[in-house]
Amino acid sequence: MLEARHLRGPAVTDTPFRNQRSTLAQTIVGASPKMQRIFRLVSRVAPTDSTVLLIGESGTGKELVARSIHIQSRRAEGPFIPVNLGAIPESLIESELFGAARGAFTGAATDRAGLVEEADRGTLFLDEIGDMPVAAQVKLLRTLESNEVRRLGDRVTRLVDVRVVAATHRDLQAEIAAGRFRQDLYYRLNVVQIELPPLRERREDIGLLASYFLERLSRRAGKTGMQFAPEAEALLERYDYPGNVRELENAVEHAVALGEGRRILPADLPAALRTPRLLPTPEDASPRTAGAADARQDGARRGSPRSGVDDRTTWSLADVEREHIARVLAHHRGNATAASRQLGISRTTLWRKMREYGLSRTE
Repeated sequence: MLEARHLRGPAVTDTPFRNQRSTLAQTIVGASPKMQRIFRLVSRVAPTDSTVLLIGESGTGKELVARSIHIQSRRAEGPFIPVNLGAIPESLIESELFGAARGAFTGAATDRAGLVEEADRGTLFLDEIGDMPVAAQVKLLRTLESNEVRRLGDRVTRLVDVRVVAATHRDLQAEIAAGRFRQDLYYRLNVVQIELPPLRERREDIGLLASYFLERLSRRAGKTGMQFAPEAEALLERYDYPGNVRELENAVEHAVALGEGRRILPADLPAALRTPRLLPTPEDASPRTAGAADARQDGARRGSPRSGVDDRTTWSLADVEREHIARVLAHHRGNATAASRQLGISRTTLWRKMREYGLSRTE
């Protein structure tokens, strides 16, 4: 089983919360310094009524944080209404959010409250706020400033008591410059900003999350007691997870579904995790090493195993392993402990392979 053996500080921070409308308890898991900071921010901002803007890549857990803010707030007994604005057709966003009066459009047979009204005395979570059309942004700004909402096609203004938490993976400053997002709405939403780090920037949490997902998903599948084989642990811990926590959870679910015994083997994991990825070295991105990069590219065209780019079809497995170890060492600036941890091998094995391939920590 993956453990928190490489973690500094507490073994785990497990922040549970429950949507009052559901019996499903969900959990934020993390022990990395970045997640500890987020937990502190959430605990400080939750008791207030300040608007919160969550930013971060898709799959980093923005809705979980929004729910945690709600459940730790004075509104915990009220509704938590999540809205994915990117999933609602543009023509329907205004009526979905603000409601519609009878006859406001074809098919509006009765008066209907919108999601803003449904969130009264609770929290409205506006996910993918960067996808909201400009016309709807104007109405949202008015609601935030006056605590009023007017249904589409209605003359009556209704008071609402709603706390808004918004989230986006977009660069809203760039959206403002492009004319797709209102600057005044941005300032109104960005009272407190919390940035969620991608999983690759908090590798200390991968083991904790994988263990948590394995326990939960194997129990759901009726396969209790499943564990990761050491080789599977190593693959999980070295992957970069472009899809972040969501991708890790899906990978574990994939392994639970395919696993035949009590142990999760490398073959049970998705193919993406089993395919070695060569990490870029700091030198690859530095303008000062452009000449060296050009030389490596020239070598690659000749099939050199030292190049790390272009055509590798002539490489042996040993060539790939040597290059990967060299790049991981460079990525960690020669720190053998950190490099061996990412590679999923002991430091003794790493030193042996470095001698075998003629590598140094400054390679």
